[in-house]
Amino acid sequence: MNTFLLFTTVAALIALSWMSWRYLALRRSADDYARSIRRAADGDLSPRSLPADIKNLEAVSSAVRALNQAFDQRLTRLEAERARLEATLTQMTDGILIADAQGKIRMSNPVAERLFGGGESLIGKTVSIALRHHQLIETWRKCQQSGEIQSDSIELPVTRTFLQFIAIPDKHAGGAILLVHDLTRVRRLETVRRDFISNVSHELRTPLASLKALTETLQEGALEDPPAAHRFLGRIQIEVDALTQMATELLELSRIESGQVPLELKSISPVKLLHSAADRMKMQAERAGLLLTIAELPELPNISADLPRLEQVLVNLIHNAVKFTPPGGDVVLTVTKTPRVQARQLEVLSKDSVLFSVRDTGSGIPADDLSRIFERFYRVDRSRTGGGTGLGLSIAKHIVEAHGGQIWAESREGDGSTFYFTIPANQG
Repeated sequence: MNTFLLFTTVAALIALSWMSWRYLALRRSADDYARSIRRAADGDLSPRSLPADIKNLEAVSSAVRALNQAFDQRLTRLEAERARLEATLTQMTDGILIADAQGKIRMSNPVAERLFGGGESLIGKTVSIALRHHQLIETWRKCQQSGEIQSDSIELPVTRTFLQFIAIPDKHAGGAILLVHDLTRVRRLETVRRDFISNVSHELRTPLASLKALTETLQEGALEDPPAAHRFLGRIQIEVDALTQMATELLELSRIESGQVPLELKSISPVKLLHSAADRMKMQAERAGLLLTIAELPELPNISADLPRLEQVLVNLIHNAVKFTPPGGDVVLTVTKTPRVQARQLEVLSKDSVLFSVRDTGSGIPADDLSRIFERFYRVDRSRTGGGTGLGLSIAKHIVEAHGGQIWAESREGDGSTFYFTIPANQG
């Protein structure tokens, strides 16, 4: 009897100990599962190592593993989508701003940051602070209130940037997607096109009107007066020559722009090139009562260039300087290896370039016209009566760029002008 009781007591104690151990193990596992699920809910989706030897929790273990795997897959997809979205926004040429329902910017691309933030991040700022323009802000507010697409076009007064602004409601998140198209270049090209047509019309109207008047005069009886007829025929020939020159230069400019005129590059001395162009224009400068001089020239490396075309550039620039400089003025030619000026128009000035310059003491160029003087036929108002076709600077620009160089001008009205252009120096 005592033996049976002792055996029963020992068995009961063993069973109780096993059950206690099992209970504690189950409780620890349950706590682990609970913590794992809470971490997953908080966004911590790293893989979990869950005990699989507890049979009555195998279903929970499998469910949590499946939950973690699903979260991992979704996170991977979301990260990939986000990376693609950021890459797309970064490469877009239009500005993009994504704002939430409270008007805070949650995403922006570099173009938008350049237009509105000076290159700084706009994320976290409100739309009102980021845009800083009442017309744009009002367009965004109308979009928020109406839930419909709104658009507007404005010109920023400080930077003179022309923008098209489109606000698209985000019906899922309650915010808005703001698109900004920078149409400054398009508007400028439209202005250039309109001015080009106007300038061509002006340039053609004068010689055509002269031809019409001269032929009518001849038809009305001037043919019966041989001296007058010869004089009128000479005038007709001058006007026809002017039209022919204009057509030739337009064709030449078009061929240069399209790359149909191959350059015959040779190694030439920039100093000899400058002297050659000066010799060609010396007589014209003397007839205009101007002093054409060449500044002291340093030793320079040769350049690889098409001699006749590069000489044409210098001749065109000298001709302009002579034409707009009053008698008694100076025209000075220089060429150097190290630039002595800081040009706003020049983006990159290579240290391996040779810099040519033509400086005059003429009337100068108004600031509003300075950026457009290399356009076809473009002239400032006071030069309308001058001779020439108005294509010389445009041709010079394209020849220089075809050589891999850059051309620009610096001027102050009433204080003369200086034209610069660079040509890459020979390597080695």
